[in-house]
Amino acid sequence: MAEVINMPRLSDTMEEGTVAAWLKRVGDKVEEGDILAEIETDKATMEFESFNEGTLLHIGIQEGETAKVDTLLAIIGDEGEDISDLLNGGASESATEDAEPEASETKAEDQATDSSDDSASQSSGDQELPEGVIVVTMPRLSDTMEEGTVASWLKQVGDEVEEGDILAEIETDKATMEFESFQSGTLLHIGLNEGESAKVDALLAIIGPAGTDVSDVAKNFKIEGASSTTKTEAPKQAEQKTEAPKQEVKKETPVKTTTTTNTTSNGRVFVSPLAKKMAEEKGINLSQINGSGENGRIVKRDIENFTPASQAASVGKFVPTGQEDFDEVANSNMRKAIAKNLAKSKFSAPHYYLNVEFDMENAMAFRAQYNSLPDTKISYNDMIVKACALALKAHPQVNSQWFDDKMRLNNHVHIGVAVAVPDGLVVPVVRFANEQSLTQIGAAVKEYAGKARNKKLSLDEMEGSTFTISNLGMFGIESFTSIINQPNSAILSVGAIISKPVVKNGQVVPGHTMKLTMACDHRTVDGATGAQFLQTLKGYIENPVTMLV
Repeated sequence: MAEVINMPRLSDTMEEGTVAAWLKRVGDKVEEGDILAEIETDKATMEFESFNEGTLLHIGIQEGETAKVDTLLAIIGDEGEDISDLLNGGASESATEDAEPEASETKAEDQATDSSDDSASQSSGDQELPEGVIVVTMPRLSDTMEEGTVASWLKQVGDEVEEGDILAEIETDKATMEFESFQSGTLLHIGLNEGESAKVDALLAIIGPAGTDVSDVAKNFKIEGASSTTKTEAPKQAEQKTEAPKQEVKKETPVKTTTTTNTTSNGRVFVSPLAKKMAEEKGINLSQINGSGENGRIVKRDIENFTPASQAASVGKFVPTGQEDFDEVANSNMRKAIAKNLAKSKFSAPHYYLNVEFDMENAMAFRAQYNSLPDTKISYNDMIVKACALALKAHPQVNSQWFDDKMRLNNHVHIGVAVAVPDGLVVPVVRFANEQSLTQIGAAVKEYAGKARNKKLSLDEMEGSTFTISNLGMFGIESFTSIINQPNSAILSVGAIISKPVVKNGQVVPGHTMKLTMACDHRTVDGATGAQFLQTLKGYIENPVTMLV
């Protein structure tokens, strides 16, 4: 009897998977334990083995295609077995889950359509893809990625593409990553130009046999990201297409004349939104400007080229010679992700803050002696990473993570170290920090910082932290607070070492101190627990030789 194989959940955070490669083809014999396919999850590309024996009768998700967990992946059964009922049933179930309410009337049509080759599921509507044509969509290259920007294309339309070739460099919310092709053929269409952004699953490119006409495929593709269960929207698109000529009749067309005036008979001024905003900010009278855009429309360059002096002469009053000026920079994917994740953390996790001040005299002497060894150089931050790692082992509650249905007390210590980059902030992770020497920690942090600034950090190097450290001491910041890097329960903010008078043995003497602030999630870390952790940390920082024992 045939067995339905669904897209497996290969990680605790996985919601969908991409078939990177099939190692078996339809008609191949499959033994229990054979590797069926390589599945790309939100964390890694993993081999997926079969738990069934038989013949591979159907492949539901083609190479390069993405589908949610529990979507039909394959069917294994006896050679020649009729699986039409399974295909129709799988399509019906999938359509019921994902189709929009207004599409319910075409449910029967969806079932028939979805039972066809799933390779057409990435095209728009019910139009089948030409033979050999593959639609490549914007990939989800990180667990938080919602949209991507094409940094550069390494292939151009007409180029031959081999499986494994790098198609483009995609800027995600965390890094710029190379995106390789899982298909071979000719690059027939590019859906996004360099510098353009689009949501995950939007049309990125089309690959197929040379000379194939894919204009209809590109035009009908759903920009928001099509799926095999949203084909019921195709009739709506067709209706919109027939009405398009009416929508394209613009009321502005009669304005086109041989003069450069930008006003109509009723006094309306044609101006772009940006130009209008700039004019308002600069106090410019739009009626005094001849637009250089289409049909005399005032555009940005007209505002930029308009001098306040000429306006002053025309209206007969004094206008200041200074002018307001600004540059607008589009938010990068990284900046958007930072804003989203930190806002979510700040407003969902009940933060509270613990402030301490440590004596750094012994730490300064220890570092100087340690760095006197040949080929050895550690920073104060390296010492803090090591000290935190040891203290976290003693206080697992601080090394915990909060989830909606559970709390995870981690027995391993992976410390995220915040690194500033031009586009924002990334947090590479020093894994098993408690088991590493100060020299090893220093080398790892230095390597990660270099990769971060060059946007070469991999996703694996930025995931899995159980605690985070943010250090602004090198900028002279004495103390500050940070927002927790969820799902972690705490983050430590490290300030600068300050030279100041201190009291020792009842006497005021010169000294050096450092202020630290720990932000804690009150759902997992109580005040007393956080205070005990900082006491243990104080012991390691003020007596660093104990970290070597």
